[in-house]
Amino acid sequence: MAELYLVRHGQASLGSEHYDRLSQKGEQQCVWLAEHFAQNDLQFDRVVTGTLQRHAQTLDAIRRTLPDLPVECEILPGLDEYDFHALFRATGAEHRHLVESAASDPREFFKALRQVLQWWAEGELDDRVPETWSAFQQRVAAARSAIQQGGGQRVLAVTSGGVIGALMQQALQAPASTAIALNMQIRNSSVTHCFFNRETFQLSSFNVVAHLDSLQRHAFQTYG
Repeated sequence: MAELYLVRHGQASLGSEHYDRLSQKGEQQCVWLAEHFAQNDLQFDRVVTGTLQRHAQTLDAIRRTLPDLPVECEILPGLDEYDFHALFRATGAEHRHLVESAASDPREFFKALRQVLQWWAEGELDDRVPETWSAFQQRVAAARSAIQQGGGQRVLAVTSGGVIGALMQQALQAPASTAIALNMQIRNSSVTHCFFNRETFQLSSFNVVAHLDSLQRHAFQTYG
């Protein structure tokens, strides 16, 4: 069985005009993750990412400490996050208070996001969003299949929390609510480890941040 290390990108710039870029804290998280890989002699023979800037910046930060990573990086759009901005816009005027509270407080943002994701998964936003929940699920499954069919004995994949939640939901054959619940838990720069071959995809460990476990680094355990 081959191994897949699913890494959620480092902390992005939530609340800023340009979310899709790492914060300074996010850069540091990724450097420490790469150091953890190096200390445990983890070497990768295949690298894949989504198309987002925060994915590329996460990989760049890891590569600075792990220069022996394969030069070629496979880009899989199926590893891109859903468009949460579009989901909030699709809630309509009747839920304006939800959008306003999400914009005012990071804690309220995640509460609101959970509700919006539930509506999305139930199909209530289908006629107002650029991508339905079903389409999101299908492209995540296609990305998983591309990883399974593409070879490699130890694969590093940089992606986003919603994708990791959906991948785990699919692997566990669980309901949509599981993908949403897992999504809300996934920390920046965390590692989810899976075993796979062409026919099988199995979860080994979820949302691990061993590189941030020390007391001095607890403030670097983030979710945005």
